[in-house]
Amino acid sequence: MRQRGFTLIEMLVVLAMLGVLASAARPLLELSVQRSREAELRQSLRTLRGALDAYKRAAEAGHIQQSPEDSGYPKSLRQLVDGVPDAKAPDGRRIYFLRRLPRDPFAPADQAAADSWALRAYESPPDEPRAGKDVFDVFSRSERKALDGTLLKDW
Repeated sequence: MRQRGFTLIEMLVVLAMLGVLASAARPLLELSVQRSREAELRQSLRTLRGALDAYKRAAEAGHIQQSPEDSGYPKSLRQLVDGVPDAKAPDGRRIYFLRRLPRDPFAPADQAAADSWALRAYESPPDEPRAGKDVFDVFSRSERKALDGTLLKDW
């Protein structure tokens, strides 16, 4: 009586074919992951920069109390989430600019969202961005290159 089943050679051939298919699919998967993380970074930067601009407009409109030496930008990213008292509201309500602080998708996973971004102060030059007494702009700390060849930190 003859037994049915696969021989060892047939199993090895099938495993080799699966290995070739998996190795061909891996670069495509890595490309897809990189593309989605870049899209998330773009969206996070748009969100943060929009909130910074809204804060500046509110300061210029007199809704945020500030001293003459203030630039009109928030002192920290946390202020965008925690809100600031509305100087024109009689009931002392707060103005909120973000529901939550997005994190840099290229930052380490254990890093807090506020610490994942590199900050640029209003007084720092554009070619040498550095943190200072306010938050004028944010950018990624990542040294990686994007799919288009630019550095992520230059976005």
